[in-house]
Amino acid sequence: MREKICALALTFVLVLTSIGTAFAAEPPNDVQSKLALIEQDTYGREQTGALIDRINRLERDYDGAHRSGSLMSRIDAIYDEIYTNSTSPSILMDLNAIEWNISHETSMRAVQDRVNEMEMALLGKTGEGTFKKRITALSVASFGKKEIPVTPVSVPANTLIKVALVTPVNAKNLKVGDTIEYQVADDVFVNDALVFTKGSRGEGTVTKVRQSRNFGRNAEVEIDFKNTKALDGTYVTTFIGEEAKKEMQHLAMAAGASLAGIAVLGPLGVVAGAFVHGKNVDLPAGTELYIQTKDETTLYGVQTTYDSAAPFQAAAASSSHDENNDTSVYDDEV
Repeated sequence: MREKICALALTFVLVLTSIGTAFAAEPPNDVQSKLALIEQDTYGREQTGALIDRINRLERDYDGAHRSGSLMSRIDAIYDEIYTNSTSPSILMDLNAIEWNISHETSMRAVQDRVNEMEMALLGKTGEGTFKKRITALSVASFGKKEIPVTPVSVPANTLIKVALVTPVNAKNLKVGDTIEYQVADDVFVNDALVFTKGSRGEGTVTKVRQSRNFGRNAEVEIDFKNTKALDGTYVTTFIGEEAKKEMQHLAMAAGASLAGIAVLGPLGVVAGAFVHGKNVDLPAGTELYIQTKDETTLYGVQTTYDSAAPFQAAAASSSHDENNDTSVYDDEV
């Protein structure tokens, strides 16, 4: 991992911005889009056919019975079961907790595939009945009881998260507005409660692309790493702030990169370092970096004694200064 950070510091210029805009993980508000989202997360793809038939299938697969009411009210009820943590954990949170308890990692695959795979791993065969019934059986097999040990957790602002790119970042292939997917690379614990799991999804947006040119004008890619999914399914606003920058600098230095190889732009645009030789920004999938939570957030976590031994995972910065427009630049070193 240190080698990846070192290479990241020495071979390109990547601008990591922190716009500070709160992410509104609002569900689609029309029938077609909301239904398609649920089907994508349940079966791996949007389904075809009459809307009523598609809703009936989801209700049958999750609950074993059909609801009455309007199309949207029925879809909203399914959505709340799958995604919303209110009086009880959502289906996705239960599934995430069970999957992590089996393999210490969560995946981005569909509910149907994940349930099948965990049943084979734990029970040796796939089960029958609704997804809810099968997930309950998996909970008993994994935790020894139907109720997963869920607890509310106050996650401090500036809690560090190590992530890895899923989408390659190459200045030649990107344009403003493109989505950059990444995954949490290490579990994150707060007070012995698991709140972010390895494999959880995150999403950033390309806000600027500049190609490399002659006379030492480096390529530049600007990315807002704006939201990261927690164990309970909540999208948490994240960004590249001072704590994340320091962690990346420390690792780069430990791997043999000099501090001069990393240029940091502060709020006033002051540059520490110099631009040399025009280079393309080319980061393969798997490249690791660090982000941090923007605000103090209450999430549902799973109480556990398991520790991934990363000393920075539950660290919270004590500074309270505004970092909304901080930018990190990794500069070329010769």
